[in-house]
Amino acid sequence: MLTHLTIALDMMGGDYGPRSSIPAAVNAVNKHPNLTLLLCGNEVVIRDGLNKLDSLNHPRLIIKHCPEVVTNSCEPALALRNKKASSMRIALDLVKEGQAQACVSSGNTGALFFMAHYVLKMLPGIKRPALISSVPTEKKQPVYLLDLGANVHCDAETLFQFGIMGSIVAGQALSIERPKVCLLNIGSEDIKGHEGIKQAAKMMKSTEHINYQGYCEGSDMFSGKADVIVCEGFVGNVALKTCEGIAKLIMHKFTKALKKHVLYRILAFALRPVIKKLYKRVNPDQYNGASLVGLRGIVVKSHGNASNKAFLAAIEEAAREVERRIPEKIQATFAQIAAKSEHPPSSFGK
Repeated sequence: MLTHLTIALDMMGGDYGPRSSIPAAVNAVNKHPNLTLLLCGNEVVIRDGLNKLDSLNHPRLIIKHCPEVVTNSCEPALALRNKKASSMRIALDLVKEGQAQACVSSGNTGALFFMAHYVLKMLPGIKRPALISSVPTEKKQPVYLLDLGANVHCDAETLFQFGIMGSIVAGQALSIERPKVCLLNIGSEDIKGHEGIKQAAKMMKSTEHINYQGYCEGSDMFSGKADVIVCEGFVGNVALKTCEGIAKLIMHKFTKALKKHVLYRILAFALRPVIKKLYKRVNPDQYNGASLVGLRGIVVKSHGNASNKAFLAAIEEAAREVERRIPEKIQATFAQIAAKSEHPPSSFGK
C-alpha cells in the first residue's frame, strides 16, 4: 500500500447501509495502518455504529455528515439533480476535490454511474465508462469481465474501448504484459452474433493494444481461455449474478448434505482444510468490488447486498486501483492510439 491513502466511503448506500459499511470501515483501518477513510453519511448513525465497535475516536475514521441518501428506488436522473447533499454525491465530490483518492459505494448503480460521470468526467477519448470485476476460473488466476451493467447496450467502438481498458486493468492486476481478450458471444464461430459484435471483433484484431483471441461462449468463462472477457452491460450483469448465485447454491447444497449423515460430517472434518480452500476460491464476497473505469478518478461499486466482509473487499480493491494508477495508464494508452490514428479521430472524445 502507498505511504498514505485516503478513500471516501458512501456509508448509507446498499441494502444494509451502515450495518455493513461501518464494521467494514473499522476492519479496514485496523488491517491497513496507512489507510484513512472518509465516512460520508448521517453523522448520528455513523457515530452510534462506531461507538458500538469502540472506534468512535479512531484518528483515521473521519465522518463527513451528509443529510441525504440515494435510495435503491431513486431514479438516476433525479438523484443527480436533487441529491447533491447525499452520501454518494459527497463521496464523489471528495475525489474530485482531491481530498480522497478513490470512492466506494454499494448504492444505486444507475445513480452512481450518472453522478460519477457528471462529477469526475470521462478520460480524453473514452466514450463510456465500464464496470469491471474479476471472477474465479479453473486456473490460479481470475478472469476480468466487463461491462457489468454500466451500459445496457454498447456499439462496436464502445466494446473496442472496453477491450483496451480491460487489458490494462488485467495486465496490472495479473502482472501480464499482453492479457488474452475475448468477446462474449453466442458461439465461437466468426459468423455468430450481431453486427456490432462482428465490427468490434474486427477493430480488436486491428490494434496492437489488444491481444484478441476471438469469441468465447458462456461456458468458457471459467476455463481460463481468456484473461479479459468483453460484453455489453446487460449480458455481463446477468452473467456475473448468475455465477454468484450458482456458487452460493453449490455451497448451500454441500453444507446441507453434510448435515444429513454423521459419516458425511466426519469426512468433512477430515477434509476441512481442502473445503476451506475451495470455499475461499469461489466465495463471491472476495470478488466484490467492480471498478468503474474510464473516469478521471477511481470509483468502486460494491454489491448492493454486500456483507461487511464483502464491503471490506471493495475498499481493498479501491486501494489496489490507486496503487496501480489505472486512470493514468488508460489515458496514456488512448493518447497513443489517437496519435497513431489507428481509428478515425472522430472515434475519440465524442
